[in-house]
Amino acid sequence: MNQFSSLSLASPILQALVEEGYTTPTAIQAQAIPPILQGRDVLGCAQTGTGKTAAFALPILHRLLAEPADKSRRGPALPRVLVLSPTRELATQIGESFATYGRHTGLNHTVIFGGVSQFHQVRALQRGVDVLVATPGRLMDLMEQRLVNLSAVKTFVLDEADRMLDMGFIQPIRRIASAVPAGRHTLLFSATMPKEIMHLADSLLKNPVKVAVTPVASAAPLIEQSLYMVQREKKAVLLEHLLADQDISRVLVFTRTKHGADRLCRRLSLAGVESAAIHGNKAQNHRQRALEQFRSGRTRVLVATDVAARGIDVDGITHVFNFDLPNEPESYVHRIGRTGRAGATGVAISFCDGDERGYLRDIERLTGKKIRTIETPAGLVDARPTDRHVDSASHRVPERRHIDARHEARPMRSGKSSASPVGGGARARAAGTGSTPGARPARPTGNGWSRPTKRR
Repeated sequence: MNQFSSLSLASPILQALVEEGYTTPTAIQAQAIPPILQGRDVLGCAQTGTGKTAAFALPILHRLLAEPADKSRRGPALPRVLVLSPTRELATQIGESFATYGRHTGLNHTVIFGGVSQFHQVRALQRGVDVLVATPGRLMDLMEQRLVNLSAVKTFVLDEADRMLDMGFIQPIRRIASAVPAGRHTLLFSATMPKEIMHLADSLLKNPVKVAVTPVASAAPLIEQSLYMVQREKKAVLLEHLLADQDISRVLVFTRTKHGADRLCRRLSLAGVESAAIHGNKAQNHRQRALEQFRSGRTRVLVATDVAARGIDVDGITHVFNFDLPNEPESYVHRIGRTGRAGATGVAISFCDGDERGYLRDIERLTGKKIRTIETPAGLVDARPTDRHVDSASHRVPERRHIDARHEARPMRSGKSSASPVGGGARARAAGTGSTPGARPARPTGNGWSRPTKRR
């Protein structure tokens, strides 16, 4: 089975594949598409970048064409396919895949996720859709508002299930699954297959066909992995030193925290490196803009956290840097899988501080491979100011202003006293100032002291 044409897919789908230049299925696609076409539940384990999305999108589109929607029901078409994904970026890319492969089918889809107004998402549901791609949080919100009806769902897909469990979506997934008809067709895909995923699969899938094209938690063989043992305070200097090599052209840098991603991005910008940060605190339009700039090559370096990066599908990433080692060894496999995709080669470089040696041991134990250590260049000196003192707007170190609030003068009204609001009247009278001749003393009020009033 070497060609898509041998998979018995509908002609509109094959036409779209030809237009995209796809003729040969990947391993996960060749193994998963036939049982999905037969209506079997599938449990798929495949590494990031192996074509998992097309592995379920293509047969789902075929089945939708073979089983037209029920036209006897009044109102908008209800979604017949529900796809859950952990992040906004991944949901968007899944939606784009359905649009690409289904461009000649006449089928409709929409994508719903949080971080943006639900108005247009609800309008799309009201117009009617065949395929609904959603993140668990926003879907739960719309379900609680009774703005989405899942009673017609016949195919339920969980993509990147391991990441959804890591993000704490296990209970929302179970609640959503309970709202979908019991006789549904269920597909579960994951980059890794820990015990928790197996328990979830046992509760959701019925006699599934198991597909695994790579060993669990294995690293892509075409990725060259290396490691620098470097102190935390010298990591940024080392990264700048390595990025001086212009052959490192499209770079994805992982940090453990959102604030760490922002700090590193600002520092790289100061060093003249085109960079952008992407994480959960960024607005959706900012994240999309940063991804587009990175995808188009206008931004050389994208700094990201694990959750945000799970949905990054960008071809041609030459290097992945683990600025911080992940505290979950499975995340290491996901990170370096961003490079070396679709048979290409890639480079993964990790920085390890003394406090992170435990994380390194866990990674090497999981992957079964010792990462090659490179000697850190001597003489790395951090000549830049610390990040918290940098004015990111002007790229200057702002002057510190030490102001004693007790001696800060208040604006004066014309002809009025500038006495302090607490005890100022007494001090002013002692100095022979602060009141007009024949004026009564200032009276305390709820907001301070009133101005003096003349005697009658």
